[in-house]
Amino acid sequence: MRIAIVGAGLAGLTCGRALAAEGCPVALFDKGRAPGGRLSTRRTDTSLGPVAFDLGAPFITADDPAFGAELAVWQAEGTVARWPAAGARAWVGIPGMDAPLRAMGRGLPVRWSTRVEAVAAEAGGWRLQGADLDAGGFDVVLTALPAEQTATLLRPAAPDLAAVAAALPSAPCWTAMAAFARRLDGVPDLLSERGGPGDTFAWAAREAAKPGRSGPESWVIQAGPDWSRRNLERAAADVAADLLGRFFAAAGVAAVQPVHLAGHRWRYAASGAAGRNTLWDPTRGIGACGDWLLGPRAEHAWLSGRRLASAVAATRASAASQPGP
Repeated sequence: MRIAIVGAGLAGLTCGRALAAEGCPVALFDKGRAPGGRLSTRRTDTSLGPVAFDLGAPFITADDPAFGAELAVWQAEGTVARWPAAGARAWVGIPGMDAPLRAMGRGLPVRWSTRVEAVAAEAGGWRLQGADLDAGGFDVVLTALPAEQTATLLRPAAPDLAAVAAALPSAPCWTAMAAFARRLDGVPDLLSERGGPGDTFAWAAREAAKPGRSGPESWVIQAGPDWSRRNLERAAADVAADLLGRFFAAAGVAAVQPVHLAGHRWRYAASGAAGRNTLWDPTRGIGACGDWLLGPRAEHAWLSGRRLASAVAATRASAASQPGP
């Protein structure tokens, strides 16, 4: 059973590793240049030296015992550590939020910078197509993408599965990344204004306060979903400047000129929840995983990827146990 996985974020890498451990040949495809997704870390050179910004999730938590055990494994591997400033249950990647994903990607056949634009049926299986891609011979195709992208990609091949994804639009999020020549005194390491006036920003985090970090004073500021939606099509530089000003106002400190300021738009940030572990059609060999099937946290992406791998492996085992002709 040759398996293609479209998307190599937390859900896709989890699914791929679990299937590879079962002896299934897997091939992963991702439009990004490196692992990350919503656990991305952006590394930037500034006049003060290199700076790293965790521009997606600020930390990870675990409620499910299986994911808690996985975090313990990552801790032993040195890719995560606890971050008390965000609470007793918070974990962060070391030295960036993408660290555990980079470790997961090692040893897996991932084609980075490869955009899959179509999933097409062919005799006996599936073919993936894109501007620089034409790969066939897959018995199974699995997607590990945001709901909107899942719906678009699967609609021609599996409209019933695409309809589930299309019913769960994600909330957008604007993010500002700022570095300063000096520490911003009087501001807590994690500042939250969720539900504040105008729902301007959800939180702001001092990157250097996280364990395993180094470099100059730097902050990530993320806007709330309502504000992000209203300002979705603005220029990134304008949004970043706006968010920085609102951050200073909420923190109650005088504005400081940053040495670096940039904005990033997440069109598909916080996901919904379909109340399902996975989507999997064993008769057609097509399925999907992702946080949007369970909830908006990294834990949900991991659980969905793991459970889809279990479903596919069970189908493979069942087929292998059937008597031959």
